Amino acid sequence: MIRLVLDCDPGTDDAFAIMLAALHPATELMAVSTVNGNVALPHTTENALRVLDHIGAQVPVFAGADRPLVRADLPIPRDVLNADNPKFQVAELALPPSRTPVQDVPAVRMLIDTFLDPANADVALVAIGPLTNVALALEQEPRLAERIPRLVLMGGAHVGGNVTSTAEFNLWADPEAARAVFTAGLREIVVLPLDATHSAPLTWADCDAFADLGTPAGEAAAMFLRHRIAQDQTPDGLKAEPSAPVHDPLCVAYLIRPDVITSGGAFPVTVETTGELTLGQLIVDTRPWSKAPVTATVAFSAAVEVFREVLMEAFAHDLGTGPTPP
Repeated sequence: MIRLVLDCDPGTDDAFAIMLAALHPATELMAVSTVNGNVALPHTTENALRVLDHIGAQVPVFAGADRPLVRADLPIPRDVLNADNPKFQVAELALPPSRTPVQDVPAVRMLIDTFLDPANADVALVAIGPLTNVALALEQEPRLAERIPRLVLMGGAHVGGNVTSTAEFNLWADPEAARAVFTAGLREIVVLPLDATHSAPLTWADCDAFADLGTPAGEAAAMFLRHRIAQDQTPDGLKAEPSAPVHDPLCVAYLIRPDVITSGGAFPVTVETTGELTLGQLIVDTRPWSKAPVTATVAFSAAVEVFREVLMEAFAHDLGTGPTPP
């Protein structure tokens, strides 16, 4: 059984990741922590609770940082950043309001307590939003660098960004937190950047396949994916068929099926925190002669067939009735 804690900022692709981690028979989702990111913290927290309530999963949710590590706000305020496409990141997911309350313990405290506990020496930390909570936990308790056995994160891009020409949103939203995490000396960091997630997009046919499962997770996944495809801004001429990347669940899929990653390597990795045109850029030093210490494994491509199979295995489960027959 793969045990994990999921730190996230839901977001439709975060919702995919929550459902995958909560429902797949190979995983045990121990806790969810939320962070300011795709939308403001009250909304990311409510959205996480909505997803878990919708699928009937009893997983505690802990609210975390409501602003970046050192900045007062995102580098560009969210309302300005999303002005050209306000429908892509909706404040509240189109699910019924949550019934389950958020936990009283702050997310950073939960992370510290979880990973200092020797009983959790096998628990992976999966971070699929800005890295503020993780950086704060490491700052408050440096021993976590040795206690977290593996950090798997969605963030950055080796070639091209999505929020700027060089930066991906999660690292751009809090570049100082990302730099702090990469330089903290963690035992293992695995990065799934846009290069990997864009190589495994899902399609309209996948929407139908999810919906045909007839489960709460399948229906939600179909709805979220339809929204992502409809809002995706990739020119149609560059696509064989309408599709969209679903970034965050690839991290959970990697834990379940490492063969979902088809290329990558271990490199010196850091994050730019001061560049005028490169703020938040993931710097992956692929030079064979580099003398910089290796800090992370970075994935460059993924197998969409494996990704799709893992998602279908999870979303076939209805916690009220069990798995849907094939």
